[in-house]
Amino acid sequence: MSQRIAVIGAGTIGASWAAIFLARGHDVAASDPSPNGEAFARRFIDNAWPTLQALGLVVPGASPTRFSFHATPAAACQGAAFVQESGPEREDIKIETFAAIDAALPKDVVIASSSSGLLITRVTVKCKHPERCVIGHPFNPPHLIPLVELVGGEKTSAAAIAKAMEFYRALGKHPIHIKKEVRGHVANRLQAALWREAVSLVADGVVSVADADAAIAYGPGLRWALMGPHLTFHLAGGEGGMAHFMSHLGPAVQSWIDDLGNPKLADVQQVIIDGVTQEANGRTISELQKWRDRKLIEILKVSASP
Repeated sequence: MSQRIAVIGAGTIGASWAAIFLARGHDVAASDPSPNGEAFARRFIDNAWPTLQALGLVVPGASPTRFSFHATPAAACQGAAFVQESGPEREDIKIETFAAIDAALPKDVVIASSSSGLLITRVTVKCKHPERCVIGHPFNPPHLIPLVELVGGEKTSAAAIAKAMEFYRALGKHPIHIKKEVRGHVANRLQAALWREAVSLVADGVVSVADADAAIAYGPGLRWALMGPHLTFHLAGGEGGMAHFMSHLGPAVQSWIDDLGNPKLADVQQVIIDGVTQEANGRTISELQKWRDRKLIEILKVSASP
């Protein structure tokens, strides 16, 4: 069913959200304080559209022309059935933004934040209706990556969680319900844990930046495109599954866990920067993004098949 969706903050994340909302047949009303906000969002949507078509995500009647841009969040929210906020990752800015959005909407409209690590309980301290507010954290780029982390706050209602889960599923996303607020949610914490050890290994001279990346990209990363660590280790246990894995390899894995590093980024940041520059081998950020997205499309086509 077609609805009007408000996108508050139309930078890289917000514009990507707008693209998938439009592709799924919705009207999108956006707002962003940047003087180039509208031009950026429209350009992003136009560039993303062929990819969305290639993935079969554009439904009949969907069109980029159903995008409108507005001077204020309140104007963009008029008549909206769902709001996706994607402003700067600063608690003070989000508090004021959420207060403005909250005041402009009927109390039953869900307001979701794309925040990658803030707590919705703190973001909604000035809202009159915090019960309808959630974290709806996507992974970049949202128009391609299926995962959405859904987190409620201390006052979020079960009805708002259910409504948001249904909304994201209807988009073709894979929402997960995080049952307790933690900084960084879940996927970013898992990423941070892995990167912490990669940084530690580089800092200790065990491996280069490029080879640390290769150890993931050409190894477990290929399996992780299909299944997470628990199911991966379940298969590693053979016919005995996870129970056999725990009894056979558990002590060894525990010794690895006990030996993991705890580096300080400030002490090794230049080594990491220099290593990434070398690994990029002259490719610009734009070139790397295009390469990444081409490969993501191929992976998504494979992972979506039986």
